Amino acid sequence: MSENFCIQRFIEDEEGLTVVEYVVGAGALALAMGSFFGAFDDILVAEISSIFSG
Repeated sequence: MSENFCIQRFIEDEEGLTVVEYVVGAGALALAMGSFFGAFDDILVAEISSIFSG
């Protein structure tokens, strides 16, 4: 009974998780950006080059 209570308290506790949540969010954002820039690398380079070349 007390083991279930400890697990329930751990799940419901929202303090102290903010750092972990930020790290997971930053990792997901970095992965998404890496995937985006990896997929559209040639297109982005061509567009940026055309902007700066006039």
